[in-house]
Amino acid sequence: MPDDASSTERESPVGKPVIRGDPTLTGEHADEAVEFDPDDPARLELAARTVRRFSENTAGADDNVYMLRGAAACAALVRGEGSYKAAAERAGGDATVSFIRKWSRVHDLPRSIRVHVAKGQIAPTAAKHIARLQGKSRMLLAWAALDHELTVRQIRAVAGRIDDVVGVEEALAAEGHSLGELTVTVDVDAYCELRRQAALNGSDPSSVVTEALHTTLDDGP
Repeated sequence: MPDDASSTERESPVGKPVIRGDPTLTGEHADEAVEFDPDDPARLELAARTVRRFSENTAGADDNVYMLRGAAACAALVRGEGSYKAAAERAGGDATVSFIRKWSRVHDLPRSIRVHVAKGQIAPTAAKHIARLQGKSRMLLAWAALDHELTVRQIRAVAGRIDDVVGVEEALAAEGHSLGELTVTVDVDAYCELRRQAALNGSDPSSVVTEALHTTLDDGP
C-alpha cells in the first residue's frame, strides 16, 4: 500500500524497500535492496543479523541507504519478535533496546520524509530526532530542516524543546528560525500574475499563494 501524501506515519509494509528499492532515489543501490519480511523466518533471521552488524558498526553514517537498511531491519525485527526487548535479545551484540527503538522510528517515518533521507537532504542521524516527534510536528520539523538547512545539532535542539506546551514554531524561534518560510522560483508569467493579484486584492504574494494552495489541496484527491 503506498504511503498517503498527508500521513505522518509509514503506510507501506514494515521492512519493504519502498525507498531503498527505488532507482530514482538510490541509483545502483536499488538492486541491492533487501526486504525484511517480519513474517518470514528466513528474512527475520537476516534482519537480526543485519541489526547486530548495524549496531556494531554505524561507520557508514554518510551512506544514507546503508542507514535506511539498518532502520528497516530494526523495525522488522521488532514486528517479528513482538517487542523492543525481544528484538534486542535476538540481535545480540551492541543492539540495545534504545538503539533499536530509535532506528525503528526512522523506518516508520512517512515516505515524504524518507525520500529526503534517501537523497541525503536530511541526515539519518537528524531523522532520528525528527522521528521522536508525533503527528504533524515531525512533518513541520522536517520541512523546516530543509528550508533552513538546519544542522543535526539544531534539529536535535528543536526536537528536545517540543512538548505539550512548546510547539514547533516556538522551538524553531529559539534557534532563530521561522516556520512556514521558504523561497520558491516561478516562471515570469506566474510571477507577474501573482503580483497583479496581490495588488488587486490589497494583500501580499504570500497570502495569494497560501489561498491558492488551500484551494488546490482542498479540491485535490
